[in-house]
Amino acid sequence: MLSMLADPTRLRLLAALAGGEQDVSALTTATGSARPAVSQHLGKLRLAGLVTVRRAGRRQIYAVSGPHVARLVGEVLRAAARHG
Repeated sequence: MLSMLADPTRLRLLAALAGGEQDVSALTTATGSARPAVSQHLGKLRLAGLVTVRRAGRRQIYAVSGPHVARLVGEVLRAAARHG
């Protein structure tokens, strides 16, 4: 799980999702990453069990898989801020 958080793009995605559900377009804007890269990272996070996905019409909506993930992301971001 921590290895998934070691990638800056995945960490930014999880930080964005900790604020609530979002689709790929919103996450692309939030992270400043290319859409294919965001989709690839979301797939890895989903396989690791850190995010869930649901369909809303033609869109896929992503969310953190639980409050424990949001807390972990918060702790990682706070630790990174303290150390550099």
